[in-house]
Parts: sequence; structure tokens; C-alpha cells
Amino acid sequence: MSETAEPTSHTETVDAPDVPRVQGTVIPDNVGQDDVSAARRRLRRERVFEVASAIALAVVAVATAWSGYQATRWTDAQSARYAQASAQRVEATRDATLAGQLRIYDEVLVNNWLNAHASGNTALEDVFRRRFRPEFQPVFDAWLALDPFDNPDAPPGPLFMPEYPSSLPSAADQLEAQADREFGEGQTAAEQSAAYVLNTVFLAMVLFLTSMAERFEWHPLRAAILGLAIVMLLFAVYHLATYPIIP
Repeated sequence: MSETAEPTSHTETVDAPDVPRVQGTVIPDNVGQDDVSAARRRLRRERVFEVASAIALAVVAVATAWSGYQATRWTDAQSARYAQASAQRVEATRDATLAGQLRIYDEVLVNNWLNAHASGNTALEDVFRRRFRPEFQPVFDAWLALDPFDNPDAPPGPLFMPEYPSSLPSAADQLEAQADREFGEGQTAAEQSAAYVLNTVFLAMVLFLTSMAERFEWHPLRAAILGLAIVMLLFAVYHLATYPIIP
């Protein structure tokens, strides 16, 4: 009886050597430790650039929306101020025209009264006096109290009395002054709206520079472009913080 020896297979397990990895990427065996460190530093810089770009883009989006909103609000304020100034100038012109017409009316009645007085027609004098305006009647009585026909120091007529201007509509000057103020505020609003629009242009440049920085792999150039974008962004944000706003 022969014995047959069955071969016994032995499987040897060989441990794989440690292979360096950088952010999930296998580094070949022929890459030295210095190269691995350099790759890790580059990866960290990439992360810094990505985070800075993301923050800059987020701030640009919010700041651009706010600048556009404020520019629109200030443009509306400008239009409203100009409209109010125009309306007040129309009222001032109407008031001044009415004052001129009333002055002519008073002058005509006084001349007719003087003619009636010179002719001794007291009945006609009373007719004209009844047609005087209520505001003008006290002025005329004050003029007669000075005895103008015998007193050479009396004013030549009631229209030359110091009290006479107060009997006329006097809102024209006030309305004109208000119109000037409203127009000035409209100009200020226009300038502020233009400032917000210019600030939006700065923000657009920031967006352009930030996008351009992402296309360069040379880190010094990329950092310079991104740094310029951040400086311009801070400049634009400073303006937004100092500019007046309309809720």
C-alpha cells in the first residue's frame, strides 16, 4: 500500500507598503516626502483661495442688490422733489399774478374815487368805496386819516401806505423759497443715486476680478488679483456703510 502525499499549498500574505495620500489622491512610490509636503501646501492654498472667493462673491451679490435698490429709491426721491418744486413754482406764479391783478383793481378804484371826490360827487364816492376789497378798506381809511389832501407829508395814495402789501396775497415768495429747497433736495437725491450706481460699477469690477483669479494656477498672480478684488470690495462696502439710505 503506497502512500500518496498531497501537496499542501501555503498562501503568503504580503502587506502592501504604506502609500502616501493627499486628499484622497494616491501619490506614486517614486514621489518623495518633500513633494508630498509641497502638494499638501498647495492644496491648503487652494482651499484658502476658494473660501476667499466664495466669501467675496457672496458679499458682492448682497452689496450689488442693495446698491441697485438704493439707486432706485434715490431716483424716485429725485423725481418726487422735482415734481413738488414744479408744483410750488406754479402756485407761486399764480399767487404773484393774483397779487398783481388785485393791485391793478385797487388802483383803478382809487383813481375813480379820486375823480368822484374831485367832482364833489359823494354818492359816486360811496359806490366806489363799497367796491373796495375788505383787506384794502383799512389801508384806505388809514390813508384818509393822514389828511392827504392838505398834508404834504402824506403818501400820494393808499397804495403807497406801508400797510398795503399785507393786504395782498403774499405766499409767492414763500412758495418760491420752498420750491428752491425742494429742487435742491432733488439735486442731492440725483447725486446720491449716481453715487450708488458708481458703487455698483466697483462691485461689478470685484466680480470680474474674482472670476479672473480662478482661471490662474500660478498662485502669486492669483493672490494679487484676488487681493485687488478684496480691496475694491472693502472700498465699495465702506461706501455702502457711509452713504445715506432711504428705507
